[in-house]
Amino acid sequence: MKPGSRTLGVAVSAGDEVARLAGAIVRADGTLDGLGYVTCRVGGTDATTAIAALFDRLDREDVQRLLLAGVAPAWFNLVDVNGLAEAVDRPVIAVSFESSPGLEPALREHFAGDALAERLAVYRSLPPRRRVAVDGHDLFVRSVGVDADRAAEIVRQHTAIGGRPEPVRVAGIAASAHREAVERDE
Repeated sequence: MKPGSRTLGVAVSAGDEVARLAGAIVRADGTLDGLGYVTCRVGGTDATTAIAALFDRLDREDVQRLLLAGVAPAWFNLVDVNGLAEAVDRPVIAVSFESSPGLEPALREHFAGDALAERLAVYRSLPPRRRVAVDGHDLFVRSVGVDADRAAEIVRQHTAIGGRPEPVRVAGIAASAHREAVERDE
């Protein structure tokens, strides 16, 4: 990765009804270079549009890719990774940190009718997850706009310690701090 390369990491901190999404722009050398925030509904269907709006608000043409902490940031508010990549005209890489049998059984347990159909359509459109070993940790990576090998390389390059890529680690800290500050002020 070039030294000036920038990645927008996106992570969430969810409350009861509203999830606070933070976007952290991180350079290839690990330096934080910008922050932004948006909200989406816990259990809603607006995560994809919220993340696209975050990217637009940051207005940073120097961001080369998005790195997401998972595809269901706010209790089954699924990110349409293909639609997001198209909306921001950048590659999108989603990273999860645990092995799982997938979300379909849980979606069927919690939703029915049109709500289930909409979520299943998004879920089934997701690219497959690929296990990527990083410093003794197994991460699970989906990617659009970049092939699986390059996505794995990007994830490894952004993961200095602890098994979490720096852009999503910083975004997670920022999202939690933002949620706590807003809830304290309410």
